[in-house]
Amino acid sequence: MRLVLLGPPGAGKGTQASAIIKKYNIPHISTGDIFRANIKQGTELGKRAKEYMDKGLLVPDDLVVSIVKDRITEEDCKDGFLLDGFPRTVNQGEALDDELSQLNLKLDKVINIDVEKEVLIERAIGRRICKDCGATYHIKFNLPKKEGFCDNCGGKLYQRDDDTQETVEKRIEVYQKQTKPLIDYYTEKGLILNVDGTKPINELFEEIVQALEV
Repeated sequence: MRLVLLGPPGAGKGTQASAIIKKYNIPHISTGDIFRANIKQGTELGKRAKEYMDKGLLVPDDLVVSIVKDRITEEDCKDGFLLDGFPRTVNQGEALDDELSQLNLKLDKVINIDVEKEVLIERAIGRRICKDCGATYHIKFNLPKKEGFCDNCGGKLYQRDDDTQETVEKRIEVYQKQTKPLIDYYTEKGLILNVDGTKPINELFEEIVQALEV
């Protein structure tokens, strides 16, 4: 199953992505994770990406498209994948269509998690991430069993530097301006699956699974 996961920052994409890839046994391709790994390693790609991410701006298309193109041709993607964080613009969506077409592949569904701005800000500021495995938690909505530590691997939880109200509002503004048109793009293609991101985590996941298996 080849899927794209859309939704503004703080919509809960990471949580749903973890459940989806486990259910369908497909790799989770998060461009954000790839960029952060490169930033941590101090690579040239990481340095270029960090300049944009620190400002709450989108990383340029040429950087993102080249990364995704290489990733979806790897062996573990032969039975499908879940793209998270890409595409973010209609131009990127068209570039993805071109790459998939050259590989004789196509998307099965585009999941759009819809959440209001006020809720997004509260979620983002309270988000905590595992330093070791990247699992996502929240100080109000998704607490770990042991405060400050990951349920999966025991790693320490931290708050991302860009999870401040100012940066979050900027990310939402950028999303609404550049990414929302993708919803219309995929709606016209008959691929969009709109879901209410304010629902409880498990309830939302079940709704997604039921819609994918219709």
